[in-house]
Amino acid sequence: MTESAISSCRAFVFDAYGTLFDVNSVIKRCQESLGDEAEKLSELWRRKQLEYTWLRSLMGDFTDFWNVTGDALDYAMTAIGKNDPVLRSRLMETYLSLDAFPEVTRTLQTLKDNGHKLAILSNGARHMLISAAKSSGILSLFDEILCVDDIRTYKPHPSVYQLATEKLELEAGDISFQSSNGWDIAGAGHFGFKTAWINRATLPVDHLSHQPDVTLKGLDELLPLTTASKTA
Repeated sequence: MTESAISSCRAFVFDAYGTLFDVNSVIKRCQESLGDEAEKLSELWRRKQLEYTWLRSLMGDFTDFWNVTGDALDYAMTAIGKNDPVLRSRLMETYLSLDAFPEVTRTLQTLKDNGHKLAILSNGARHMLISAAKSSGILSLFDEILCVDDIRTYKPHPSVYQLATEKLELEAGDISFQSSNGWDIAGAGHFGFKTAWINRATLPVDHLSHQPDVTLKGLDELLPLTTASKTA
């Protein structure tokens, strides 16, 4: 695949956390309460959050992403020796209003104006996704907010990506999937989506069976790739 693969897509589907929303914005808002431990807490919280989704999927022991996020935070706070229920509550509530990355609104609006279907496809619980999208002013730009609550398993299981084909009524090859997570890109590519890896941190490509069709530094770099589809 090349960049031209993206131009033929009829819909753009986005991962939420780390792709649309900056998960580190929680820690930034609570920096004064965490001090020198802020970065460590942020890294542990995110790592355990992901690990718990994969482990629960493998065990067939589903609980929604709000509970997973709380469990991961409890682990991280214990690991840094922070026993502070008030701070925990503040961190969790702040997760409902994460900051969107600076280029997100303009990119989504341009894609919408050019006639593309837009959707979020996330492991996040529905109320979490709606709250974050509403607080950042992008909720109205999406045709669908797709989450795993009903199928009770997490990405990268193929059944999660299938939600997008069913709800958008499109074939997998007509959908471009955007994520900042290499494992998510591999799962989406395996399912049959065209994929754009939003590699803001300039990480190496994961050694998995499917690699991204395109690698971008930000979501705004999608826009030049859609020119052909706009004029078709």
